[in-house]
Amino acid sequence: MPKRLLAAAMAALLAVAGCGGSEGSSDPNTLRLWHYEGPDSAMGVAWAEAIRQFEASHPGVKVEFEEKGFEQIQKTASMVLNSRDAPDVLEYNKGNATTGLLSRQGLLTDLSDEVAARGWDRALGPGLATTARYDDRGVMGSGKWYGVPNYAEYVLVYYNKTMFDQQGLAAPRTLEDLTAALRKFAAAGITPVALAGAEYPAAQLLYQLALTKADRAWVDRFQRYTGEVNFHDEAWVFGAETFAEWLREGYLPRDSAGAKAEDMGLSFLQGRSPVMISGSWWFGRVKAQVKDFEWATAPWPGMTSGSSGNLWVVPKGSKNKRLAYDFIDITMSPAVQDKLRDAGGIAVVPGAAPAADPRTRQLNDDFTALDDADRLAFYPDWPAPGFYDAQVSSVQKLITGQLGPHEVLTELADYYRENTASVGK
Repeated sequence: MPKRLLAAAMAALLAVAGCGGSEGSSDPNTLRLWHYEGPDSAMGVAWAEAIRQFEASHPGVKVEFEEKGFEQIQKTASMVLNSRDAPDVLEYNKGNATTGLLSRQGLLTDLSDEVAARGWDRALGPGLATTARYDDRGVMGSGKWYGVPNYAEYVLVYYNKTMFDQQGLAAPRTLEDLTAALRKFAAAGITPVALAGAEYPAAQLLYQLALTKADRAWVDRFQRYTGEVNFHDEAWVFGAETFAEWLREGYLPRDSAGAKAEDMGLSFLQGRSPVMISGSWWFGRVKAQVKDFEWATAPWPGMTSGSSGNLWVVPKGSKNKRLAYDFIDITMSPAVQDKLRDAGGIAVVPGAAPAADPRTRQLNDDFTALDDADRLAFYPDWPAPGFYDAQVSSVQKLITGQLGPHEVLTELADYYRENTASVGK
């Protein structure tokens, strides 16, 4: 490896480890915890309560918490978890290309016995367990438990109800409703959809558009390798061509290729964009911060990105696994799960009483309806290691005009084929 690349890799490793290369704590009275939830998010609020309860129930034990960036962990998890600086428990993204890959690399603890002993499998049920179990190939849906889902999530439509009312628009319940609303905003000189091309939102939107023409068999072929995947079929072509059309029509910001997810979120939170198509992970922050306009949510029409939320995983090198299991157990308690739900999240083990806030109730009810109707389609980057970066790059080229929609699909198809060819072999 050239020296400059070796230096960059080591810098990235040390930045994520957050300890300048020193060995991680082996103090039996310290639980080292990493997660990437902001303090105002539903999960951040719930995990702060879990830390409080954990320390109260474990006298003399302290939680050494470090907040990490999603991108940090996404890019360097394999290096960090293969070092002596691995934490005892961390939040990690679910899917074949993430948790599945780490399980196949031998970097995660098999939690199957603990899951059975503590009843987490019975609490979660088979639908939410899909993303927690991985076979020897690292393919989700069966095999050993390598993670524990701690919330649920899905992609939906956030809309500025005040701006919709000003334009005489109703809630966008169908793709036709949504497209008509975007057309009206654009005609009024307003770029309606907040977007970010430098991170997940833009690639996720292209997938969302494709999902309006997809069914469960299509998703299983793409995500679980149950059959041949054609990136130039009706669904993928509709997704890419509609994305390009929305750019041409001014529904999407043409300068969004370099924007990050935070930029997208602020555009909606500050009332500059009337629509944000993104995950339920934004809900708690929208609920807490939006004061100057009325807002609402609507389910994405058709199938949608979604699943259980991210996972608690325990690195193979965790020095305090028993404490890690105890912490996970607290996060799964109805008291903490209701705290998560009431802060705007989607609980996986809720208490008996429903949420008092009507928008929070709708968020959770809409997820239940999607789950019951088998309309959750996971996320577009899951099938192949590194597919996240490949998708971000390809969709950026679509935004900037470097590639057309069919060229983007060809680029995605080539990456998918090359990086899933060895799965199961």
